[in-house]
Amino acid sequence: METPFKNKVAIVTGGSFGIGQATALAFAKKGAKVVIVDWKENTETLDFIKNSGGEALFIQCDVSKSTDVKAMVEKTIKTFGRLDYAFNNAGIEGIQAPVKDCSEENWDKTIGVNLKGIWLCMKYEIPEMIKQGKCAIVNCSSVAGLVGFAGLPAYVASKHGVVGLTKTAALECAKLGVRVNAVCPGVIQTAMMDRITGKKKEAEEQFTELEPIGRFGQPEEIAAAVLWLCSDEASFVTGHAMAVDGGFVAQ
Repeated sequence: METPFKNKVAIVTGGSFGIGQATALAFAKKGAKVVIVDWKENTETLDFIKNSGGEALFIQCDVSKSTDVKAMVEKTIKTFGRLDYAFNNAGIEGIQAPVKDCSEENWDKTIGVNLKGIWLCMKYEIPEMIKQGKCAIVNCSSVAGLVGFAGLPAYVASKHGVVGLTKTAALECAKLGVRVNAVCPGVIQTAMMDRITGKKKEAEEQFTELEPIGRFGQPEEIAAAVLWLCSDEASFVTGHAMAVDGGFVAQ
C-alpha cells in the first residue's frame, strides 16, 4: 500500500457520509491519521479505518458554532500533535424554494453551515498549520458555486461564497506554507442528491442530462481530486476552484 501521507494528519468535516466519507477513507488508505468530523455521532467510517489498521478519531461538531470548531482543532492537536490537511466539506442543501419563497430560517441555516462553517474551520486550522508549514486546505464548494440553480438560492449563494473565501485565504496564506484550494463537484451520487431528486427517475435523468459525460459522479472521484490537491504533486497550486464534473452544462 502506498503511504505518501504517512504520519500526516487530516481533518475531514462531514466525514461520515458521501464525499466526506470517501475522502476520509482515501486519506487513511494513503497512510494519514484521519479526524472524522460530523454533526451527529456516527462511527462507521472510524470503525472501518481502525479495522483496516489505520489511525482515526471521531469528533462530534457543529461547524456553524465557533466553540465546537475551536474544540475540534484543539482535540486534533492534543491527540495527534499536528495538523497537515483539512477537507472542509460539511454542508447541507437547505430547503428547495425560489428566492421569493426562501425563508429567513433556511437562509441563515444554510449560510451558517456551508459558508460560516468553512470560515470558522479555516480560522482555527490556519494558525496551527502556519506553525509547521507545508500544509494544505481544500474547501468543498460545488458546481453551484460557479453557476446558478433555480430553486436553491441559499445553497448557491453559500457555495459561491466558498469560492471567494478560498481565493482570499489562499492569497493570505501563500507565503506562510499553507495552500488553500476548493473543489466544485458536479452531480455526485450521494444521499444529498437522493434528497434533491427524491430518487425519482425523471428527476435523476434531468440532472444526468446536464453532465455531457452522461452519468452521476461518484464520491471516490471527488476524493481523488482532494488528495491530489493536498499532495506534493500540487505544490504549486493555490487559490484554485477545481470543477470536478463531466463537463457541466449551465443553462
